[in-house]
Amino acid sequence: MSKYILPVSVFGTVFGCAVLLKNHVTGGPCPSKAKIPGKTVIITGANTGIGKETAKELAKRGGRIIMGCRDMEKCEAAAREIRGQTLNPHVYARHIDLASIKSIRQFAERVNKEEKHVDVLINNAGVMRCPAGKTEDGFDVQFGVNHLGHFLLTNLLLEKLKESAPSRVINLTSLAHIVGKVDFDDLNWDKKKYDTKQAYCQSKLAIVLFTRELAQRLEGTGVTVNCIHPGVVATGLGRHTGLHQSQFSSSVLSPFFTLLVKGPELGAQPSVYLAVAEELEGVTGCYYDVMTEMEPAPQALDQEVSRRLWEASARLVGLEQTPAPVV
Repeated sequence: MSKYILPVSVFGTVFGCAVLLKNHVTGGPCPSKAKIPGKTVIITGANTGIGKETAKELAKRGGRIIMGCRDMEKCEAAAREIRGQTLNPHVYARHIDLASIKSIRQFAERVNKEEKHVDVLINNAGVMRCPAGKTEDGFDVQFGVNHLGHFLLTNLLLEKLKESAPSRVINLTSLAHIVGKVDFDDLNWDKKKYDTKQAYCQSKLAIVLFTRELAQRLEGTGVTVNCIHPGVVATGLGRHTGLHQSQFSSSVLSPFFTLLVKGPELGAQPSVYLAVAEELEGVTGCYYDVMTEMEPAPQALDQEVSRRLWEASARLVGLEQTPAPVV
C-alpha cells in the first residue's frame, strides 16, 4: 500500500497546483460579495454558456433577471432551472432575436412598458467565426448580431437606464479586437470575399468603439458603460472554429484545450464583477481583460472612428441620431 502513497501524493499536488494556476490565469471567482436585491438585470443570450451562468450568479445575489434569448424553449428551461437552483422566483424568459430589428424593437418596447427600472444591461449574446450569412435585415451575421443588434437594443433602453441611474451597461467583446479593422466602405461584406475571422474581429472591435463612444455620450447621466474580454472559455460559441472542424482536433487536441481554459461558471465571473462591484461605481468607458482594466488596441482609441461607426450604425438600424458631445 505504501508504494502508492508517493505517486498519489505527487499526482494530487500536481493536480491541485494545476487548478490553482488555472484559476489564477483565468481570473478566478468574482472578488465582490455585493448583493443586488430589487435590481433588474437584462442579459442577452442567457440560456447557455456564460450568459446562463451570469444569470444564475446574479439571481443568487437577489437580482430580478430578464433572460433575453432567441430560442424560447431553451430559455424557458434555463429560467426554470435557475429559479429552482437559486430559489429566486424573479427569473424571466423573454424573446429577442438580435438578427432582427423588428424583434429587438419589440423586446425593448415590452421592457420600457413593463419594467419600472433597468439597473444593469449585459449585452452578452454573440456568434463567432460562423459561415457567411445575412441577418433578417441584410447585415453580415457577425457584425449584425455582435454589434448592431446590441447597439440598437442599448439605445432603445437608454431612457429607462437613465431613469434608473446609477445603472450599468456591460458589453462582452474579445481580445480578438486587437487585430480588427472597421471597413467603412464594406461593413457588411457585400463587396469583398468573406473572411470569417476578420468579420469576427471587426465586430469585436466595433463593440469596444461603441462602448467608448457611448460612455462619452452618457457622461453626467449616472449610466456607466464598460466592455470586457471574459477570457478563453469553453462554450458552444467556438463550434465554428478550427478546433471543432476535424476528427483529430476534436478528439485529440480538444481535451488538452479544455485543461487550459475555463468553463462557463468561471467565464461568467468578469460579467458579474462589472455588474455588482461597488468599487466600480462611476467607472465608465473602460476595457477589461477578465477583471483587470487594460488599454484596448490603438485602433479602439480613435475617437473619429468611434464617431463614424456610431453614425453608420445608427443609419443602418434606422435610429434617430443625436449629435455627439463636444470634447
